[in-house]
Amino acid sequence: MRPPRELTPPVVRPFRQAAPGGRTVYVVHPGALAAQVYRGLADALPEGDGLTVLDLSGVAEYAQAALNGGRAATTVQDLTDGLAAHLEPEQGPYTLAGWSFGGVLAHAMTRTLPAGRLPRSLVLLDSIAPVDAYKQPDNALEPALLLGWFAMYLGAKRDRAVIVDPAALAGRGTDEGLPLVLDAAVAAGALAADTPLPGLRKLYDTYVDGLLRNNRLTAPYRPGPAPLPLVLVKAERGLLPEDASLGWESLAAHGLTVRPCPGDHYTMLARPDALAVLAPLLHAA
Repeated sequence: MRPPRELTPPVVRPFRQAAPGGRTVYVVHPGALAAQVYRGLADALPEGDGLTVLDLSGVAEYAQAALNGGRAATTVQDLTDGLAAHLEPEQGPYTLAGWSFGGVLAHAMTRTLPAGRLPRSLVLLDSIAPVDAYKQPDNALEPALLLGWFAMYLGAKRDRAVIVDPAALAGRGTDEGLPLVLDAAVAAGALAADTPLPGLRKLYDTYVDGLLRNNRLTAPYRPGPAPLPLVLVKAERGLLPEDASLGWESLAAHGLTVRPCPGDHYTMLARPDALAVLAPLLHAA
């Protein structure tokens, strides 16, 4: 008899074990892309380093919120407490990193860990700080911005660069802008020419619900200064290219280093030229 299929993936996903005394890189991953996207990073790390992904897709209260309107039955603190319990720094030196919303949770983890269990620094992978400047009500999120992010996401999922001119999306609502994303995706080979617009709209709505979930979790959260140095890795085509520090400067009581990285917000996790930047940086941190 075939065993029942696993409905909820595990939170802890070890992609490579560290050698005795070696460094383990922990990455907090908020989903959107499958955790397998980190396979290339695990292979790119220096010999002896390990990689473990803390995958929020394995937290039902968080993951299911993207499928029911973006309302999560949890809090940043609850998520942080659960993730921190999976760290095993006593086994050797470790690096803590977080991609996208995962950076918010990784930062929150450093605020709760005892001083003796803190890593030397925190690596934020194109993560927007949970500061008031970026806390907006749901109806303030501009469709043109969300459509541009969705195009990047769609391209990463299909391994094709889907690029839509921001000027073409400016001032357009979702109904007017989504056909432009569809046209760009078809032209890039990311979608078939007969892809129905209603089907793409359903995928877009699920994507936006995931963003709303993160936005709503962040809204009541009050972050404090990081107790360690911050390293921000900014993708060339990130979520907010006009903000040099993505809001982290105000939380960097012990210093902030910003490093550029090839790719966009999503492809930075898998492009070989991006991994050539990330792997040595995560090892050094």
